[in-house]
Amino acid sequence: MTTNRTVLPEESLDPEDWEAMRALGHRMVDDMLDHLIELRERPAWQHAPQDVKSHFEDPAPLEPQPAEAVYEEYMQYVLPYPLGNSHPRFWGWIAGTGTVMGAFAELLATMMNTPSGAFAYVSPNYVEQQVVYWCKQMLGYPFSASGILTSGCSASNLIGLAVARNTKAGYDLRRSGLNKAPQLMRLYTSTESHSSVQKAVELLGLGTEALRLVPVNDDLQIDLQSLKAMIENDRDNGYHPFCIVGVAGTTNTGAIDDLNTLADICQEEDLWLHVDGAFGAWTAIAPESQHLVTGIERADSLAFDLHKWIYLPYAIGCILIKSEEAHRQAFSLTPTYLAHGEGQRGLTGVDQPWVSDYGFILSRGFPALYAWMTIIEQGTLKYGRLIQQNINQAHYLAGLVQTAPELELALPVSLNIVCFRFTHPGLDNSALDELNKQVEIELQEQGIAVLSI
Repeated sequence: MTTNRTVLPEESLDPEDWEAMRALGHRMVDDMLDHLIELRERPAWQHAPQDVKSHFEDPAPLEPQPAEAVYEEYMQYVLPYPLGNSHPRFWGWIAGTGTVMGAFAELLATMMNTPSGAFAYVSPNYVEQQVVYWCKQMLGYPFSASGILTSGCSASNLIGLAVARNTKAGYDLRRSGLNKAPQLMRLYTSTESHSSVQKAVELLGLGTEALRLVPVNDDLQIDLQSLKAMIENDRDNGYHPFCIVGVAGTTNTGAIDDLNTLADICQEEDLWLHVDGAFGAWTAIAPESQHLVTGIERADSLAFDLHKWIYLPYAIGCILIKSEEAHRQAFSLTPTYLAHGEGQRGLTGVDQPWVSDYGFILSRGFPALYAWMTIIEQGTLKYGRLIQQNINQAHYLAGLVQTAPELELALPVSLNIVCFRFTHPGLDNSALDELNKQVEIELQEQGIAVLSI
């Protein structure tokens, strides 16, 4: 038996100090709510000036500083210079806005300061399991699947592809490593897929050469004939195809691969289907657009974020794995200091799966709380209406662009991304690209709006 005790700095506070801290907390909440209420009147983004950047070159303080002074420093040097994604005129990239309830929940989770994902009979585990269950329910994914919350789709893709690699390797890869592989492994995704897929492939030791980038069709979906030909060619040349990564909502255009056909190919070829649905997976709850992601429920693993189209504070994502056994076998490792099992009592018992058996991170916070509280507050039907509204807005904007002679729609609109540019008959493509980049920069620098190129 071991024992450990960390003394909190706050344990030395007297009652008057606690009251001062309480007053400061009230002020912080009021200031942040005022900040959100007045957000529309503020610039969509503003560049941090040199004096602000220089401020962060100061050395660490040797002595304690008053809490009020720390907060004033935050108000002066930090709050005015965010990315701006909570602003109503932030239209660049794919960044969620956050919610007030989510912010409050994050405060509550931090005040609890309880790790999640390990130990038994503790509330964070129940909350996370319910959030994962709700995700499966909303996305139409099998309830028998396992799943955990992550820091976002980069982590989710890494976990999903790790399970795919281990499951389809054909030998005990965890024990023997990739150097014992009888054939070099190959996986396939479109040229439009997110860079986190390549990062995951590299981190998993497969090497960039293992990632086969497949051309796309006119709708920017993975070209199915090219995919089939590449798989066949790789088999003929002694490689071991093991996985296809489909995309539900590409980062550049929002394009969605033909997921049903990809599932059919995987079934025929004995491959794993992983779907990167970072934001597009949530199309499954949009009343008029659900059909766009038909087949997502057939994926062997499904990665998605909750800090994008579910608007939660950063950072929270999720990975669902259809085979609980394959998921657990890819990650489970139980040292003596974390020994747990059925029938045990106390914190080392098992009344819920330990998340540490299903991912690579042991020390985890409690982001499940702000997902749980926000989803209860908003309700799933409202989320569906908001996502559908966003899709409708994108198509409406595309229509306006097509009727404006000085604008040009560059690519088809799939979900909530509209790719367009200012055009002029007297300028070539290179000059137009330079001009549109300058327009983007001017809009950002003046704080009018944030678009992205």
